[in-house]
Amino acid sequence: MKNTYPLLQTIDTPDDLRRLNRSQLEPLANELRAYLLDSVAKTGGHLSSNLGTVELTVALHYVMNTPFDRIVWDVGHQSYPHKILTGRRDRLHSLRQLGGLSGFPRRDESEFDTFGTGHSSTSISAALGMALASRLNGDDRHVTAVIGDGAMTAGMAFEALNNAGVADCNLLVILNDNDMSISPPVGALNRHLAKLLSGQFYAAAKSASKTVLKGAPPLWELAKRFEESAKGMVKPITLFEKFGFNYVGPIDGHDVDTLVSVLENIKHLKGPQFLHVVTKKGQGYKMAEADPVAYHGPGKFDPAVGLAKASGQAKTTFTEVFGNWLCDMGAADSRLVAITPAMREGSGMVEFEKLFPKRFFDVGIAEQHAVTFAGGLACEGLKPVVAIYSTFLQRGYDQLVHDVALQNLPVVFALDRAGLVGADGATHAGAYDIAYIRCIPNMSLACPADENECRQLLSTAYAQETPVAVRYPRGVGAGVTVSRSLDTLPFGKGEIRRTGQKLALLVFGTLLYPALQAAEKLDATVVNMRWAKPLDTELLLQMAADHEALVTIEDGCIMGGAGSAVLEALAAAGLAKPVLQLGLPDQFIEHGDPVKLMAMLGLDATGIEASVRARFQSAAVQG
Repeated sequence: MKNTYPLLQTIDTPDDLRRLNRSQLEPLANELRAYLLDSVAKTGGHLSSNLGTVELTVALHYVMNTPFDRIVWDVGHQSYPHKILTGRRDRLHSLRQLGGLSGFPRRDESEFDTFGTGHSSTSISAALGMALASRLNGDDRHVTAVIGDGAMTAGMAFEALNNAGVADCNLLVILNDNDMSISPPVGALNRHLAKLLSGQFYAAAKSASKTVLKGAPPLWELAKRFEESAKGMVKPITLFEKFGFNYVGPIDGHDVDTLVSVLENIKHLKGPQFLHVVTKKGQGYKMAEADPVAYHGPGKFDPAVGLAKASGQAKTTFTEVFGNWLCDMGAADSRLVAITPAMREGSGMVEFEKLFPKRFFDVGIAEQHAVTFAGGLACEGLKPVVAIYSTFLQRGYDQLVHDVALQNLPVVFALDRAGLVGADGATHAGAYDIAYIRCIPNMSLACPADENECRQLLSTAYAQETPVAVRYPRGVGAGVTVSRSLDTLPFGKGEIRRTGQKLALLVFGTLLYPALQAAEKLDATVVNMRWAKPLDTELLLQMAADHEALVTIEDGCIMGGAGSAVLEALAAAGLAKPVLQLGLPDQFIEHGDPVKLMAMLGLDATGIEASVRARFQSAAVQG
């Protein structure tokens, strides 16, 4: 490393970084970008966003006295350079692996990770809390929130801006604008004026003008108009200054020297500051620059070659099953409208948008709005399908209850990433949807066991005139052949997949297949329950009558989950029956390979068999 990264190998903490001359920062940024590309290519992970924040990260740690000064990274998938510069350089090879570094900031991983993130648009709220705490505690610390232009589409970000603008504290919000969606390309004039407008003279003059000129209203109004017209030539100041922020920018986010100058000026200003930085996703790696979406979260690849196209006939993922179904059902029914909160690619909706652009709505990172918007469409006779990750629907929970379920509106929720998601870890795991959906009146929830059943249950959900969610995991399933028909399955009914003796395994979702393997060793009956709500009570009571013990199996949380629904139904029927509940324990599950995680949790075939034998020791039950 010494020969390849001579500067970077000397940086073990930001204190080391701050000892460098400013002339060394650009060469350091180049080394950091190269090291980042090489590392992520070996492990997989978020790439485009991290390549775009290299210079900004260097400048922030160079100017701010971290960790005393706080930096909050919104979402956090752009924090790899931050991790490298804060003592975790030599552990980057363990990124997103079991026992290794998280792909997001975590407070228990480093004192430099001041706030744990993973979901979007939380940074300003958290940073404001820190800034006000600093004031109350008498600490003279600087607090910075770094938020992307995509995350600024969320209402929570604006709620925080609205609060921060009237709060008496020093807070810096940096808008990392990497889609050029807010302002035109930056240039020398913008850079010069950004330095000017962040300087002490400008701030002092502005403050003095308020005092002196307010006594002469015509002059005050003239001064205000001059200031606004001067600023308006180069930046969209109105919105953020109306929130009470002093707006600076836009500036080139890849010009580390300018970034340092502006940050040093801003550091001496009082009150809420807003710095607009323009960056490019994938900066410095041509393939990622050309296709930042493809390189957003790639797996392992050769940087010299780029992402290789898949060879052979790959299994169809659940996301692809949903995308194909959406197109086919959209062609069959012109009432279908599709909604996503900024996850068009991740949810498999690219083709639908091409085919039916007027019926496709990407509402931005605004889950609350997405749910209520769907309710409004349903009120007017349309059939909304909301494609949303299980973990993101948590952010629209009140709207799910109040705006859809309470009014019993026919909205289909396609819950991608149900269960564990692997490398993204606890922030993205869909561990709670069964528990948080089944307690809502009027809501139904389907748990398909494989890809073809997923398509059939989506059609079944769409056929209802009530709200229905269909949960399915990330990636591939059992590899069954998927029909292109729009056939439905009986609503609220399960099926017996294997008949055995004394013990019945009641399975909700894709764990059906490891359960079938375990059942061969246990000679157990296996039931594909299909629906967590409504529960197939008739089939359940039949299993209870015909077997001496029951086992519920799900890839969601045990507490309040499908197994709890089974216990409730048995209690309501006055039946006392031994029941073993298998699922996710009452803890946040770490990031790692999904296969290893499921084995660790005892939810693979071997683990299911072992748990059953440990719980039911008697030969009378095991057969």
